[in-house]
Amino acid sequence: MSQPEFWMRGVTVDGISPALQPVAHALLQAMEDLEGAVSGLSVDELWTKPGGAASAGFHLCHLAGSLDRLTTYARGEALSRTQLAALRSEQEPGASAAELLAHARATVDRVLDQLRATPDASLDEPRHVGRARLPSSVRGLLYHAGEHTSRHTGQVITTVKVVRGLAGG
Repeated sequence: MSQPEFWMRGVTVDGISPALQPVAHALLQAMEDLEGAVSGLSVDELWTKPGGAASAGFHLCHLAGSLDRLTTYARGEALSRTQLAALRSEQEPGASAAELLAHARATVDRVLDQLRATPDASLDEPRHVGRARLPSSVRGLLYHAGEHTSRHTGQVITTVKVVRGLAGG
């Protein structure tokens, strides 16, 4: 029998406040699901766009990049040139599933460290998103980072199933 989802395991992530445990659980669940979904996927399968939809590779790359960008905003920082370049290259095929998973795992690890360093007293501090400086808060950005990662994880899983189904596997 497989384990229940992270949030139902009765586990708290060390050093992360109760207010941010749901974010940590979402990120850890996403990594577990992603590792299972793309296991054994070839580079061609990873970057296939079934019916013109976004590839699993794009979703995997985008979830790591957006997680990095959202947490940058949560720290009250502007995006770097490197982050902007990464955003522009998210749809470029070529990276393997192992490479993209390693990048996502490293990003999640950095975010978990950021969650550990985020005091509860700062959660409702205002933050701005993007060049338009749309209003948010530390809490809003961190919670959105968790749910956005979950959303794209689901898209990876679905896209992989479609690609494998089209290939007869």
